[in-house]
Amino acid sequence: MQNIYEALMDQYRQGNTSVLATIIKQAGPSPRGIGAKCLLTKDGVLFGTIGGGLLEAEVLQKATDLMQTKVPELMSFHLKGTDVEDTDMLCGGDVEVFLAPLSPEDSGLLPFFEAILRIHRRGGSGLIATIVDPESWQAEKAPMVFLTADGEQTGSIPGCPNLETELKNKAEALVRQRVPKIHRFSEGGRSLNVFVEPVQSNPILFIFGGGHVSQQIAPLAARVGFNVRVIDDRKDFADPHLFPEAQEVLERRFEDVMGGLPVDGSSYLVIVTRGHSHDKEVVAQALKTDARYVGMIGSRRKRDIIYQRLMEEGFSKEDIARVHSPIGLSIGAETPEEIAVSIVAELVQVRAGK
Repeated sequence: MQNIYEALMDQYRQGNTSVLATIIKQAGPSPRGIGAKCLLTKDGVLFGTIGGGLLEAEVLQKATDLMQTKVPELMSFHLKGTDVEDTDMLCGGDVEVFLAPLSPEDSGLLPFFEAILRIHRRGGSGLIATIVDPESWQAEKAPMVFLTADGEQTGSIPGCPNLETELKNKAEALVRQRVPKIHRFSEGGRSLNVFVEPVQSNPILFIFGGGHVSQQIAPLAARVGFNVRVIDDRKDFADPHLFPEAQEVLERRFEDVMGGLPVDGSSYLVIVTRGHSHDKEVVAQALKTDARYVGMIGSRRKRDIIYQRLMEEGFSKEDIARVHSPIGLSIGAETPEEIAVSIVAELVQVRAGK
């Protein structure tokens, strides 16, 4: 999503209208889920995807028209084709896509984009609320607001003061739900459909160890939306040149490595050091944090030995149950590249709440 809003800012500053397409409703299987987006620019460049195929092709064709009319549209698709030649429409579900033309004439959009990008770049969370009733849009004005979890507002929904107040009051709870969906609100005797999207900064992935497996994990994890930090106690392996995709590479002793690291309940910790003793040391520190994910590489025998030592040091079975070990999904991985795929797949699985 960050790239889409960066592209929107760029188009806005160039004085170009762009069209943002978002899946706002889904029933049954479809290529992408609720909240998936794509952006079509004036030059025909596409950022993001809502699933490809005929669905996306029809949306993009309509988006081209909307750049001229600057009137939003709601498109419905029934992906229940029966002919093998209609492969793109055989998923079996129903999808609604909202197309929003975003014009440089709307002076409120630039701070709106900037507020969203601040969350992605600096951390935190917030909420995008968009009226998805096309008839409620005014010429050159997008009724959209961005609210931080504590209710700070950017953008506006003209003529809807009660709706804005209600969104502010519910912002923290809606962000916590982490689920994009349509909510119905009443304003001045009319009912409004508002698409509410929680926005979370990309989670931080701390990789402990800078060896061959780490060098494969880092670029793959960065590509799927993790902010990567790599830590090793050896200067030659704590080398930023080995990890060009990482946000930060640190040289630190593993004995007290957690001190000063911003590990919280949204953090992911992958422990792939060069030795059992270092792995055990880092795991022991990791279990004293609120990290969302703690994973340790190694065989079941190594794991069991480390677990036994941790229990002798006072850790409970509940503590140790937090550790994913052997790390990664079971896909028969053997090479560093394959192991990285299995680990990052597990990170994505946990992040998705599966």
